[in-house]
Amino acid sequence: MKDSGKRYIGLDVHKHYLIAIGVDDELHVVLPARRVELFHLESWMKKTLTKQDDVVLEMTTNTWQLYDELCEHAGSVTVVHPPHVALITRSQVMNDKIAASILARLLAKGLLVGIWVPPQEIRELRGLVAQRKKMTGLATQAKNRLHAVLQRHHLVPPEGNLFHESQQDWWLTLPLGPLEKVNVQSDLETLRFAQAQQMRLTCMMEEITNQQEQVTRLLQVPGFGVVTAVTVWAAIGTIQRFEDPQHLVGYAGLGTRVHNSGMSTRTGRITKAGRRDLRVVLIEAAQIAANTHPHWKAELARLQPRLGRNKAIVAIARKLLIAVWYILAQYKTDRFAEPQAIAQKLLKFAYQLGKANRPPGQSAAQFVRQRLDALQLGQELTSIAWGSKKPIPLPPSTNKVSDVPNTK
Repeated sequence: MKDSGKRYIGLDVHKHYLIAIGVDDELHVVLPARRVELFHLESWMKKTLTKQDDVVLEMTTNTWQLYDELCEHAGSVTVVHPPHVALITRSQVMNDKIAASILARLLAKGLLVGIWVPPQEIRELRGLVAQRKKMTGLATQAKNRLHAVLQRHHLVPPEGNLFHESQQDWWLTLPLGPLEKVNVQSDLETLRFAQAQQMRLTCMMEEITNQQEQVTRLLQVPGFGVVTAVTVWAAIGTIQRFEDPQHLVGYAGLGTRVHNSGMSTRTGRITKAGRRDLRVVLIEAAQIAANTHPHWKAELARLQPRLGRNKAIVAIARKLLIAVWYILAQYKTDRFAEPQAIAQKLLKFAYQLGKANRPPGQSAAQFVRQRLDALQLGQELTSIAWGSKKPIPLPPSTNKVSDVPNTK
């Protein structure tokens, strides 16, 4: 039976069921604790919830699906990050009923801060990024097991790519026992499957990058490729929710720990209190930038003697993320951008897309010029260096140099 007053309902969600309990403004229990099987959730929401109810639940595996369903019946739905609810995570005596009760009481007193709920397209994009990461890990595991076979039997591998399809016969003719041969064949098949899935998912990321201007803009950041750009964009979601670069740095967990009390001020390592996937890809991008980009090479040389290489790379990653904020939030150009390097990156991207995914009749060079003009870069470029091949001529820019604002 539905109540007419304001209720604050806490949900402790599990794989097959949830525990619900509700309190009023005075923290009196108005909805006794009840176990609800998830396959009965729809009927329970229709019978129990009203638009006057405020509901809270912790982040878990199926949170977004529950969130969408609850929003249709409740007045508001708040999702909280479990580590932010210390009364639950640090409690010495805890069960499902107590956890739901704590959530309801904290919500009634306005002591909970909800996390950002991503729209459906960002959820799916994050799923795509996570799936590709799983396939990368699966391929790495298979390679490690195959390497272990060679080390265990003191076998000398042939030159070249050990895991290329042309080497499969070599693997299958190794002097191994019958059971170990089965394992090797299984690992080879696992590797082929994981690599095929990686390629498929990467192609989808390339299509997304081609369709989304903001993702393409991220390619100007040193160390960023298609996969990194899509991962960063999926992790950030909407850049407008970060009012300044420092908030974005904190979201990635790349800010330093600070203790400032009285006359004592201490700083420490990075917090790591944010999205791990965003932090990881930025560290990887910083490693590439520090090895290939003149400015970031010099920055590493300046920071490394004082901080050591690892901390210097983290500092560079933090600066790259600040550049990402300005690129997405204010449409600025990377102040250390190298037009020739960006043109080469865009040319590679154009070849990966192929003619079918570019506008009809548009060559790869025309594709590069169009994207450079959108970035307001490389107006003076006339060709693109492409390895040992002859430089590829670049069409003239449609932007006048005098019309390009100084964003550096």
